[in-house]
Amino acid sequence: GGHTTEMLRLLSCLSESYSPRHYIFADSDEMSEAKIRAFERKRAETFSNSQFTLDHIPRSREVRQSWTSSVVTTLYSLLYSLPLTCKLKPDLILCNGPGTCVPVCISALLLGLLGIKRAIIVYVESICRVETLSLSGKILYYFSDYFIVQWPDLKEKYPKSVYLGRIV
Repeated sequence: GGHTTEMLRLLSCLSESYSPRHYIFADSDEMSEAKIRAFERKRAETFSNSQFTLDHIPRSREVRQSWTSSVVTTLYSLLYSLPLTCKLKPDLILCNGPGTCVPVCISALLLGLLGIKRAIIVYVESICRVETLSLSGKILYYFSDYFIVQWPDLKEKYPKSVYLGRIV
């Protein structure tokens, strides 16, 4: 959906040195895989050595899911994320808001705490978040290395954030 479109716009600006790229999305997400494959086919026209992988994890939180049950589903998603993150050992995690990014980022933080691999976490709040942060943003604001917002009002409310204007 919208998060995938925003992410692909961000990725279109990256050089070929950001390879391989590992896409992780919710197993119930039926649109993202097709969008990513189309994006990567087009990218391969410019960068012939383009490499990427696709991985699914259980969705950590559905829209309008209760807070109580979302703790359980997020822990379940974290159980899937941890071995995947350990296998991939990313240098950089670029995420933009879907709940799926929270267990992935927590997994990366755990790998860093265990001394296995430290990943830089860059969180880009969605362009549609004008006055308040998303739930993922509220969580990852405290754990990300770089927290990017696209509206000046959010920069005022969240001083750790970096305001770059509209980037997607």
